[in-house]
Amino acid sequence: MAAELDGDKFAPEPLTAEMTAAFASRKLEDAPLHVQGDIPEWVQPSFEENFDEDWLEEAQALAGRPALDLRVNTLKATRDKVLKALDRSGVEPAAIARNGIRVKAGEGASRLPNVTAEISFEKGWFEVQDEGSQIVADLVMPKEGDQILDYCAGGGGKTLAMAAAMNNKGQIHAYDTDRKRLAPIIERLKRAGTRNVQVHDRLEGLKPFTGKFDRVLVDAPCTGTGTWRRRPDTKWRLTQKNLEERLGQQQEALAGAASFVRPGGHLIYVTCSVLPEENEAQVYAFCEDNPEFEILSAADAWADLFGTDKRQPWSADMKTVTLTPASTDTDGFFFCLMGRKS
Repeated sequence: MAAELDGDKFAPEPLTAEMTAAFASRKLEDAPLHVQGDIPEWVQPSFEENFDEDWLEEAQALAGRPALDLRVNTLKATRDKVLKALDRSGVEPAAIARNGIRVKAGEGASRLPNVTAEISFEKGWFEVQDEGSQIVADLVMPKEGDQILDYCAGGGGKTLAMAAAMNNKGQIHAYDTDRKRLAPIIERLKRAGTRNVQVHDRLEGLKPFTGKFDRVLVDAPCTGTGTWRRRPDTKWRLTQKNLEERLGQQQEALAGAASFVRPGGHLIYVTCSVLPEENEAQVYAFCEDNPEFEILSAADAWADLFGTDKRQPWSADMKTVTLTPASTDTDGFFFCLMGRKS
């Protein structure tokens, strides 16, 4: 490299022999723990609180190279059919998600295939969706005939997954305050052949459904710490102020969504964060302030859907669960199921 820059007036000064020797002698294991974990120093206490002695392994896994995950749209195709259609892309069944397909991360300069250029994608046979996102959508346990509200629907990834699980029977109302984030859902619904979704960008349109939904999903705005391996630059832009803003938005979303849950229904809280401030702290505080809601165990739903012989999420008691690259080989997602008392 020094030879290539020789004579370039804009090149930096060459390293001295002492500097070169210092770089060559350094070892990562001698660095501070937050450096070893490749995370900002100020979030280390949150990782320690959430993952106990496993926090460093969890942090390091968030710096790994992610795979490409797809969800088979069961309204139009089977997993075997999509696997066959994409066989040249090196696809394989996902390890946990029931309708998931994975393209493993490559090595070095290798690139993942552009699966959205495939005819099978245009036909609506599959969607690009991280396996963790597929799993939490499944844990909502949507059933045929249900009335469901996706309160922070965004681009509609979980809406589409739930609609397919319901076989187009029942109704999903997809709502988001951000019209720009919500806009892609229209084309995605058409391509997927989804007929049981109504899209809302105004809260007024949902008022007649107050207290009537079987399940209300709050995929809350968050810091996105669970997606750091896909967007590593964001970890260095995250600040305490950003976190505090997200905490306020999450509390507002939970409070707003709760009014739509019928007695005996379920309120589901999801983030793509691994910070306890955004996850356990939020749901326990919410239930304390709203005693008509109680946290239900996710253990039974997990066992029914995915079994006990696969990789398990991080959890202290399997009431709430956290998916992570280290535990489930997915992006980081938090899931909590709350029931409204009759």
